[in-house]
Amino acid sequence: MRVGYYQFEPVFGEVFTNLERVAAELEIIDCDLVVLPELAMTGYQFLSPEETWNLAEPIPEGPTTTRCLELAKARSMIMVVGLAERAGTRCYNSAVVVGPSGLIGVYRKVHLFAEETLFFTSGDTGFPVWNIGEATIGVLICFDWIYPEAARTLALKGADLLCHPANLVLPYCPDAMVTRCLENRVFSITANRVGSEARGGKPRLSFIGQSEIVSPSGTILHRAPSGQSELYFVDIDVKEARQKRITPYNDLFRDRRPSCYFV
Repeated sequence: MRVGYYQFEPVFGEVFTNLERVAAELEIIDCDLVVLPELAMTGYQFLSPEETWNLAEPIPEGPTTTRCLELAKARSMIMVVGLAERAGTRCYNSAVVVGPSGLIGVYRKVHLFAEETLFFTSGDTGFPVWNIGEATIGVLICFDWIYPEAARTLALKGADLLCHPANLVLPYCPDAMVTRCLENRVFSITANRVGSEARGGKPRLSFIGQSEIVSPSGTILHRAPSGQSELYFVDIDVKEARQKRITPYNDLFRDRRPSCYFV
């Protein structure tokens, strides 16, 4: 599979501008799967629940999902894209998975970070996985990374590859994702953003970039720079993620002892 990410700086609130920038970048690429950042088309630093509501979109009718469905069909690729979702009376920090045949699935962020708790409802989807043909994928959104249970759940459900849309501000996440891959023997793609936001007198948030693709052995296949946009792809062999044997005597999942674990 040829997989990768688009790391960029969205303009806050300019959903259609950001969508067209993404479309222009992706219109000539050839890949199987691409991951975009968390809240990729709205920006991150909301000031009120009302602002969040006004920028959030229904799925699949909203402009982000609609445009990404068009792109996925035109380029025959799978896209994983973070967005603010409006559903009923609630807003979720979500990601859509779309492909050439339509909407594949939606994940709603379970572990909200900092002021996200003021504007979004914690996700109710659990951690689903989807078979996209060449691989089975699952989604984590940003702060989900800090909970090893999230990645382990996806791996136990058969995920070969963790798609990780993010707006990272904490400096240690990229290195932590190496551990998530190693302890589950899966690939991961973290798609972070760059730039900063300081809205409404709030402290400036600076996003660290460093999007990356990591192998099941914990090898960083590529890591992006901190301060600039980057569209990047690598070729991976998904079968590497299906080999859970650590030594001739040890199998990662077979040797688990759930009865000994405190949950």
